[in-house]
Amino acid sequence: VAQRERPGETAPTSAYSSPARSLGDTGITPLSPSHIVNDTDSNVSEQQSFLVVVAIDFGTTSSGYAYSFTKEPECIHVMRRWEGGDPGVSNQKTPTTILLTPERKFHSFGYAARDFYHDLDPNEAKQWLYLEKFKMKLHTTGDLTMDTDLTAANGKKVKALEIFAYALQYFKEQALKELSDQAGSEFENSDVRWVITVPAIWKQPAKQFMRQAAYQAGLASPENSEQLIIALEPEAASIYCRKLRLHQMIELSSKAAVNGYSGSDTVGAGFTQAKEHIRRNRQSRTFLVENVIGEIWSELEEGDKYLVVDSGGGTVDLTVHQIRLPEGHLKELYKATGGPYGSLGVDYEFEKLLCKIFGEDFIEQFKIKRPAAWVDLMIAFESRKRAAAPDRTNPLNITLPFSFIDYYKKFRGHSVEHALRKSNVDFVKWSSQGMLRMSPDAMNALFKPTIDSIIEHLRDLFQKPEVSTVKFLFLVGGFAEAPLLQQAVQAAFGDKCRIIIPQDVGLTILKGAVLFGLDPAVIKVRRSPLTYGVGVLNRYVEGKHPPEKLLVKDGTRWCTDVFDKFISADQSVALGELVKRSYTPAKPSQLVIVINIYSSEHDDVSFITDPGVKKCGTLRLDLTGTSGTAVPARREIQTLMQFGDTEIKATAIDIATSKSVKVGIDFLNY
Repeated sequence: VAQRERPGETAPTSAYSSPARSLGDTGITPLSPSHIVNDTDSNVSEQQSFLVVVAIDFGTTSSGYAYSFTKEPECIHVMRRWEGGDPGVSNQKTPTTILLTPERKFHSFGYAARDFYHDLDPNEAKQWLYLEKFKMKLHTTGDLTMDTDLTAANGKKVKALEIFAYALQYFKEQALKELSDQAGSEFENSDVRWVITVPAIWKQPAKQFMRQAAYQAGLASPENSEQLIIALEPEAASIYCRKLRLHQMIELSSKAAVNGYSGSDTVGAGFTQAKEHIRRNRQSRTFLVENVIGEIWSELEEGDKYLVVDSGGGTVDLTVHQIRLPEGHLKELYKATGGPYGSLGVDYEFEKLLCKIFGEDFIEQFKIKRPAAWVDLMIAFESRKRAAAPDRTNPLNITLPFSFIDYYKKFRGHSVEHALRKSNVDFVKWSSQGMLRMSPDAMNALFKPTIDSIIEHLRDLFQKPEVSTVKFLFLVGGFAEAPLLQQAVQAAFGDKCRIIIPQDVGLTILKGAVLFGLDPAVIKVRRSPLTYGVGVLNRYVEGKHPPEKLLVKDGTRWCTDVFDKFISADQSVALGELVKRSYTPAKPSQLVIVINIYSSEHDDVSFITDPGVKKCGTLRLDLTGTSGTAVPARREIQTLMQFGDTEIKATAIDIATSKSVKVGIDFLNY
C-alpha cells in the first residue's frame, strides 16, 4: 500500500515511515498526481540493426513461419513446403504436434512427429510423449505459471514451458537453416528480429509465458528483449488485409446475380470458381476494381472502420480498426473480444458423436491404448471436415482404422456395425468398405455449435456503437476456409457490411506478422482490455470513505486500500503514452520496492477490495547499485508504464541521480 499526495497538499514527514499495515506491504508513497504524458520520443527505437524479420505463427492446429529481409520489405517469403503433407490439406503450415522421446528429449515436430509416432509399435508408442493442440492450455488456464503442465497422449505430464520452448527452438533452427541456405552463408540469430503471434484475447500472463518460452528457446534474451516482438493475431491480419489487392480477395456478396453469376454461388463453389470468374469478368461490380493504387486503400477513407474476424483452430479473435490517414496508421476502436470458438470445437463434436455411438468408456480407453490410431482417425476426419459445404448432397466417408474395429470387438464383444445399428444415430451409417458414412446434415451439425457461437459473438459486437458503422468485415484464419462458416457470416451480416476473404486466408496472419515486425509502430492506438492500478493510502475524508478503511497513524487519518488507477478498461491508449508515478522507499536503506498490481474488468473501481478486483502482478523496483555513497534522506523513484503496446512495459529512474532503476513487471511469477 502506498500513500498518495494530492496536488497542493503536503503529507506530514512522519508518513514516510510506513503508515501502511493493512496489507503488510512495504510503505511506498506515490509522490505525484496521476497523469498521462505523451512522450513521442520514447518509441523511436534503434531497430534497423536486423537483417531479417522472421514471424512465427504458432497456431493451435497448425504453425508456420515467414520472413522478409529488411532491405526488401515488399517481399514476404513463406517457408518451404513441409515433408509429409496431408492429402486434401494445404501444407504451407505444419501441424502443431510435437514428439518427445521416452527420456523426454525433443525428437520431432509437425508432420515428421506425427509420422514417426504413427509407425511405432503400439506398446512402444506408450513410452513416447506425443502432444498436439496444446496451445489452448494457455488460454484456458486461469492461473497460468511457469510450472503449468500439459498432458501427452499417453497420459504423462510435462511442463508446458518446456514444450513451447522446444517448438520455438525447432522453428528457430528451421528458419536459420533456410536463411543460411538462401544467403549462402551462415545466418546468425543476432541478425534476426523475431515476431511471435498470439491471440489478442490472451491475458498478460499468457503473453509473458510465450516470451519466457522464446527466451528459453534462445530467440532473444531479457537483456535484449527488443529482438522479440509479441504480435496480436488479428492485428497482424488487419495490417495484411489493408494491403490486399483485388486478385488476392474473394468477396462474399449477397448482391443480385452479376452476369448470370450470383454471389451466393461464390460461397459454396469455393475459391477456384470465384478466381476463374474474376479472371473472366474483370469489370464485375461484385469485386473490388483494381485502380492505380491497387490496394484496398483506394476504397478506404479517413475514419473508415473495419472488423477483422480471425477464426483459427482454438480461438476466434475480433478486432475493430479505424484508418488514420495520411500514413494509414491504425487505431483500435473497441477492445479485442472473442473466445474459444475455433475449429477444434468441430473436432470435439465429432468425438462426442463417437462417444454416443461407441460409448465414452471405449473412446477414452482407445485414445490411451492406441494413441497413434486415434491420431489417424482424427487426420481422416480433418480432411472430410474440409470437404463439408452448405450445398453438399453426397455423404462424407471417414475410414475407421483397422485397430479401432479390432479393439472395439475385443472391448465390447460385438462389431462396430452392430454398435452403429444399435445407437439410433440415423445419419451415420456403416459402409461395407470399413467406413463411417456421414450425411452432409450430420457433418453440418458438428459445425453448428461453434459457428453459432461465432455468429452470436459477432451479433453482440455489432450492437456496440463503435462497431455499428463498420464498412468491411475481413474473415481470416484457418477456419475461415470453411464454406459453412463463410455462408453463416454472409447470411447474418452481408447486409451490414462487405465481407471479404483473402485468398491465402490461412497465411494472412503469418504475412501480417512479418509486416508488423518491419514496422511495429503502425498501430498507433490500442484499447486496454482491463482496468489496471495499485493500492494506495489517501487522506481520509469523513462521509466519503467507509469507516472500516480508516487508519490513524501519528495523528493523521488515512484511508487504506484506495485503488490508484493507471488505466481503465476499454480506454484508448496511444503508442508511447506513459503513465507516470513516483514512489519513495519507506526506509532510506530499502533496496527493493515491490508494488502489487491489481486489475478489474470494470472501470468504476474505488478500492482494491471491490468485487472483481484481482491481484494480477507485481512491479518490482530494484534500487541496488543506484545510490552513490550518500543515500539521500528521501529518494524519489519515478516509474513510467506503457500500456499502448502489445505487452505492458515499465521503466524507472532515480530522480536524485538520474540513473535508471532496474524494473520488472511480472504477471506470471508473483
